[in-house]
Amino acid sequence: MRAMPKRRSSEPGHRRKFLVVIDDTPECDRAVYFASRRARQTGGSLVMLYVMPPGDYQHWLGVETIMRAEAQDEARRVLGEFAEKARKWAGIEPELVIREGNRAEELLAVIEEDEDIVVLVLAASAGKEGPGPLVSAIVSRSAGTYPIPITIVPGSLSDEEIEALS
Repeated sequence: MRAMPKRRSSEPGHRRKFLVVIDDTPECDRAVYFASRRARQTGGSLVMLYVMPPGDYQHWLGVETIMRAEAQDEARRVLGEFAEKARKWAGIEPELVIREGNRAEELLAVIEEDEDIVVLVLAASAGKEGPGPLVSAIVSRSAGTYPIPITIVPGSLSDEEIEALS
């Protein structure tokens, strides 16, 4: 794990930010709900990250351009839906970030680049198949060396339960 810059959210002119990874999992909704409510309660803000998988169409440049544009449109659409939820749930305007590449690497890059991000909020699946790929990857491989605290929200929590916790 690379060295991360000092977190600056407590310094004048800075604000604590909660980072949520946006994807198509059902539990993502729970992470956004918790993070937006927590940001509001603490006077912080919310960063929503959507990572597009890397394109691999080097031999078909025209196809790659079209597919990348479609993926960016989808990312903006999904981020827009979750941003609207954050506005409704907590009255906050989230910062929207779109990246392309390996999700774990891009997640760390965003944390490294924004010294105000102080907490990563993820939600664990309530299904039998396990907590989900991102939670599994972070917890099993690097949670003890992660540069910021990680909050994992159980995907089965109701709005009322999350409100009581946030």
